[in-house]
Amino acid sequence: MLAIEILKALLLGFSVGLTGALVPGPMLFATIEISLKKGWLAGPQVVFGHMIVELVLYVLILLGAASFVGSSMISAIFLIGGFSLLVFGLLTLKDARAAASSAQVSQDSSDLKLTSSPALIGLVTSVSNPYFWIWWLTAGGALVLKSYELGILIAMAYMLGHWTADLSWFTAVSGSFGRGKALLSQKMHRYILYICGIFLVIFGLYFMLNYKHSIQLS
Repeated sequence: MLAIEILKALLLGFSVGLTGALVPGPMLFATIEISLKKGWLAGPQVVFGHMIVELVLYVLILLGAASFVGSSMISAIFLIGGFSLLVFGLLTLKDARAAASSAQVSQDSSDLKLTSSPALIGLVTSVSNPYFWIWWLTAGGALVLKSYELGILIAMAYMLGHWTADLSWFTAVSGSFGRGKALLSQKMHRYILYICGIFLVIFGLYFMLNYKHSIQLS
């Protein structure tokens, strides 16, 4: 009986995690950008940073601390997170411009310190994404608590399934772009960086301009 419940929690966590991972967001475009420089291992490392944030939230939810987060804090997350993504996107666009004058993109991007640590990118793009917080403080938190009602092992199985989905998807993404970087022309390489940078800027601006709406969402 316990084994069946654990398996069900694993499958639920995996399906929910995969649904979220497949939705394009800041972490996806940041993963593509860093994978072009560091190869397929960038994906798992980005997810590791993402997992650190989720682990902290997971523990806080079980302790009940997440219920103290109010609308003003969510609104602040929208503003600060949006600004962070805006800056990150602009730096990525600068990186793309540097790629136009050199085939060694990694050397030209030395001023983008975040790219030296994929795990830090995973942490930053998670923390700076307001909808990540809203989801975990609502539906995500409810799913964790629901699984916890059946025991700590079930709750742990749910998170393991969730992280397996993240790891699988982002490893596939980084593997695809990491292997393909040798086949990409310098021009195509630059265009991909431009696309990632533009999307990060759009996410940042959208979050900053819609922070008032976050109060209604929370």
